[in-house]
Amino acid sequence: MTAELCGFSVKRLWDVGVSGIHRLLSERRAIADADVLIVVAGMEGALPSVVAGLAGCPVIAVPTSIGYGASFNGLAPLLTMLNSCAAGIGVVNIDNGFGAAILAGQILRTASRVAEKMRDGG
Repeated sequence: MTAELCGFSVKRLWDVGVSGIHRLLSERRAIADADVLIVVAGMEGALPSVVAGLAGCPVIAVPTSIGYGASFNGLAPLLTMLNSCAAGIGVVNIDNGFGAAILAGQILRTASRVAEKMRDGG
């Protein structure tokens, strides 16, 4: 909602986690078309790494405090995301979807300014 309130177009993908990888892979076109991705995951937190392996844009990872088992209120997914082997991932704090949306907006606005300067020959 934060990204939409900031004026950005948002496409949401639901229930596309690692345990149902076929659902994620069926969304490859949406992933490829994105300029920046915010990936929210709990449990073991592997989803941002998988998405970053498919994407050609920045991925902002948001660990969540929900989950069961040994997720330790979001600490387990946070540590997994911080240790990702995939390039191009930035991680925000546990449950910080607001911060992720603001960072995504900054990335998009910066890219827009750079593109404008390139068009103007600068």
